Amino acid sequence: MNKKLEEFDKYLERKKVAIIGLGVSNMPLLKYMYERMAKVTVFDNREMDDIPKEYLAEVMKYEFDYEFGKDALSKLYGFNMIFRSPSCMPTMNELVEAEKRGAIVTSEIEMLMEMCPGTIIGITGSDGKTTTTSLIYEILKQKGYNCYLGGNIGTPLFTKLHEMKEDDYIVLELSSFQLMNMKISPKISVVTNITPNHLNVHSSYEEYIDAKKNIFKYQSKDDIVVLNYDNEITRECAKEAEGRVVFFSSKTKLDDGIIVDENIIKECNDRIRRHILNTKELHLRGKHNYENICAAIAATKTLVDIDTQIEAIKNFKGVEHRIEFVKEIDGVKWYNDSIGTSPTRTIAGLNSFDEDIVLIAGGYDKNLDYTPLAKPILDKVKTLILMGQTAEKIFLAVKEESEKQGKQIDTYMCETLEDTVKLAKKYAKPGNVVLFSPASASFDMFKNFEERGRKFKEIVENI
Repeated sequence: MNKKLEEFDKYLERKKVAIIGLGVSNMPLLKYMYERMAKVTVFDNREMDDIPKEYLAEVMKYEFDYEFGKDALSKLYGFNMIFRSPSCMPTMNELVEAEKRGAIVTSEIEMLMEMCPGTIIGITGSDGKTTTTSLIYEILKQKGYNCYLGGNIGTPLFTKLHEMKEDDYIVLELSSFQLMNMKISPKISVVTNITPNHLNVHSSYEEYIDAKKNIFKYQSKDDIVVLNYDNEITRECAKEAEGRVVFFSSKTKLDDGIIVDENIIKECNDRIRRHILNTKELHLRGKHNYENICAAIAATKTLVDIDTQIEAIKNFKGVEHRIEFVKEIDGVKWYNDSIGTSPTRTIAGLNSFDEDIVLIAGGYDKNLDYTPLAKPILDKVKTLILMGQTAEKIFLAVKEESEKQGKQIDTYMCETLEDTVKLAKKYAKPGNVVLFSPASASFDMFKNFEERGRKFKEIVENI
């Protein structure tokens, strides 16, 4: 019996509970709270007509109270417990004031971590966390462990707590929004890297970095934190870590850690290097993916033998929307990298190919700096096709760099994704790669990067 969960379930009876945000992470909470006779009010800043009908149907089925619209949170009074969605920042005045009045402000993911009886492995980072999370999950499954995959990926796991056992492994992808104000850290934590991201939501880059650090901040000395040695911020995180630090690197031949050295992934112990596998044997492409593999090996090395790790990694074909091969048309290979929501992600995508690239980029503006993207575009891209809010920003960054170098690149502006694909088809030659990696979020035209990626694939498939 999970005593923590049993006590929590008893606590909920007749308590006033607010659930903020009708989205993927919070929807399973509705039934859970109803079954425990909590007095629930649902809040959402969207108007009723803008909320998916199936979500509304759930609220109505349980006869919960609700407050919708932009001023909904002005009614956030008198609650014992408040569950915020990841997009509802804990720094919002209404939440801060509610906490001052004695409310417990938490989230589905935080309560899962508080009450989970198994071993939690948490992964965060600006780039690479989904691939790393998926790799760790596949390695553990290959070994035969009973595993759960959740957090920012997969299904919300809070309502699975009653099934979880002490010897289970729970692998969680954790975003900065989920980690903000978190007061608990996983037993094994991974930080793939930290670069500017989500600065349109976080009040500062420092706030974003501090949120990421919560993944290891509350560890004990017996816990493990896996850090990217090549990223200055994550390397410095080692100084603040309570747990045992394991580094990975693709640039430095570490005395201890997991490294990529001339296409060979190696384990290093006291300067003794052990060959693990050759990157040419893998489905994944790109140095950034080899770094993700290093992180996954480091995170599971105390749990899984090396042969099992190798087998799982060799069988892993990648995650949808991450340099995903779509189709070859007239000698041109088309790749969907819709996960490229920041310049660093797109740079990693560009560096995965030796072929000439036709790049489709641009999208929603997250207030990011596109200057670092300009040189990689000039180095790797033969034709640049832009769309969306950031098209002008990317164009100007590339224009400035091209004037410095005295080098020209064919650049086109489009209104729609369909138009970009038509142009790419026109200008791509046999042996080229068409890479859809927007370096921007999707919200100017699409619900999320998944919808954007699926649309791209649909258009390409119909060429």
